[in-house]
Amino acid sequence: MQSLKSNALEPTRRELAALTPLSRFARMLPVFGLPILTFLLILVFSVTLPDTFPTLLNARSITGDKSIIAILALAAMIPMATGRIDLTVGYGIVMWHILAISLQTTYGLDWHIAVLVVLLLGGLLGLINGLLVEIAQIDSFIATLGTGTVLYALAMWHTGGRQMLGALPGPFTSIFSTSLFGLPIATTYVFVIAVVLWIAADYLPIGRYFYAIGANPRAAALNGIPTRRYVILAFVSSGVLTGFAGVVLAAKLRIGQASVGLDYLLPALVGAFLGSTTIKPGRVNVWGTVFGVAILAVGISGIQQLGGDFYVEPLFNGATLLVAIGIAGYTQRRRRSPRTAAVVAAPVAQQTAKDG
Repeated sequence: MQSLKSNALEPTRRELAALTPLSRFARMLPVFGLPILTFLLILVFSVTLPDTFPTLLNARSITGDKSIIAILALAAMIPMATGRIDLTVGYGIVMWHILAISLQTTYGLDWHIAVLVVLLLGGLLGLINGLLVEIAQIDSFIATLGTGTVLYALAMWHTGGRQMLGALPGPFTSIFSTSLFGLPIATTYVFVIAVVLWIAADYLPIGRYFYAIGANPRAAALNGIPTRRYVILAFVSSGVLTGFAGVVLAAKLRIGQASVGLDYLLPALVGAFLGSTTIKPGRVNVWGTVFGVAILAVGISGIQQLGGDFYVEPLFNGATLLVAIGIAGYTQRRRRSPRTAAVVAAPVAQQTAKDG
């Protein structure tokens, strides 16, 4: 069963070489449209709000607030590459940030052990999700919604509906409070995770296997790819990253509360879906996801500084998600239409004939 498709629509070199400069620009616009729009938004808000927006304080605020969302978006991106969706990135962070605190304050574990336990449990949840999807053959949306809801209920039971409070050691809180190059160290986490995932997705066989499964799992299986194993691995990887995001959130908030984590679900999914509309349109990808989260962060910050009300953020996230899915669907339909295929194929064929 599949919840998503993963088909790359980025132009090939041969295709671009056969187009006119204007057509080449129009063809490349969807590839770099989101990064360009992000930088344009930064420029517009910097000119409009010169005293507050283009400042180090604002940059620290944006990167500190959105780095956890970026980690969750990258976590969600991994199963999406295989054509599945993992809703526990939003539900899991609720339990994991509470557990990272309670293991230290209530049960007296060393912070190193607490972090390790959270990461292991995150991977275990991913394993359960993978088994439900691949062995029990439950659609990934339904499976992760079910496990996520159960996990949220366990978090409510564990806290008794109250906040988890207690003295946390300095080394643990420094997981978030440390600065590097003037920015929160969580920004560095995002960059390192993104680079590792980018290398794995674009330069290692595992990335090709993930995308092949997402595009056509039956064909991938016929070509000898153990689809079940790699789909389960994708969910385990997502679970471990979600656990790490929970640790960072615990170090940031220093209190555990079950009402906070679900606020991260929609922005993380929006960032991952937005990522599928740029860099490699039609396919979730690492740098597209990073820019997807970046444009959300920049847009919301600028609108709020212009006087936007409290409901601006969920409104912006929801509207952007609809636009992102709409653009991705339109691009796929347009690229697959016979007329578009003929328009693209004709100049390519002409260029090939010339080369011959």
